[in-house]
Amino acid sequence: MKRVIISADDFGLSVEVNEAIEIAHRDGLLSTASLMVAGPAAEDAIARAKRLPTLGVGLHLVTIEGASVLPHQQLPLVTGADGWFSSSQLGLGVDYFFRPEGRRELAAEITAQFEAFARTGLRLDHANAHKHMHLHPTVGRLMIDIGRRYGLRAIRVPLEPPEPLYAAGTYTDTLGDAALRRWTRLLRHQARSAGMATNDWCFGLAWSGHMTPDRVAALAAHLPAGVSEIYFHPATHKNALLQKLMPTYEHEAEFEALCSSGFRAGLAHAHATPCGWQDILPA
Repeated sequence: MKRVIISADDFGLSVEVNEAIEIAHRDGLLSTASLMVAGPAAEDAIARAKRLPTLGVGLHLVTIEGASVLPHQQLPLVTGADGWFSSSQLGLGVDYFFRPEGRRELAAEITAQFEAFARTGLRLDHANAHKHMHLHPTVGRLMIDIGRRYGLRAIRVPLEPPEPLYAAGTYTDTLGDAALRRWTRLLRHQARSAGMATNDWCFGLAWSGHMTPDRVAALAAHLPAGVSEIYFHPATHKNALLQKLMPTYEHEAEFEALCSSGFRAGLAHAHATPCGWQDILPA
């Protein structure tokens, strides 16, 4: 049996992202979105989500390269004076794992982000982390432990198998890709130990920012058995912030893919049934 969760990240990063998510849910195949609660356009995203009761909205936890909820004075080690987390995965990874003050700041910020989501009044559909930082054992553990107090029951495991990518188009598997696939075992173990639902497979890593209509149509036709999540970074067009943060991403093409007939045809060819995170929760 093949089931597929079709999702979008960075909800709340910009109005252009929010517009694309609303249209792609209303007119396309998008079923879920992950909210940046401290994003520059978070309030606009929340208002749109409340107009879309069938859109599942989860928390896109930001612990790297994004705005924090708590002020810099409460996060002096892990944020800059501008209230943004560093873009250094290595530097933050060391702070979160080895430095007690880093772990304390991380726990406080994760709690603040779940609190901010709770204040929106939206149901917490799932959670994941920006740049997949929940693969870091400390971030993953805290996201799960703190999230449970706020009703979290489902998380993304970014395990992308290479075979469908080979079948769908040009792809070169690297030692880094193989190492990442093995590393996801820890996150899955953490999630399952906490009784969380997870996807079996995840697509959008290798082609991040380049999930174009042709690629997505071909990928959909070659989905493996189990629950696959396919995630996107859509936007109606790129503003200055998107250009700065993701200069090479094809946001408009990813938006087009979500509404494309080829994507629908590929899913039909594979006999893949769209679903949401609530559909895979443990009994």
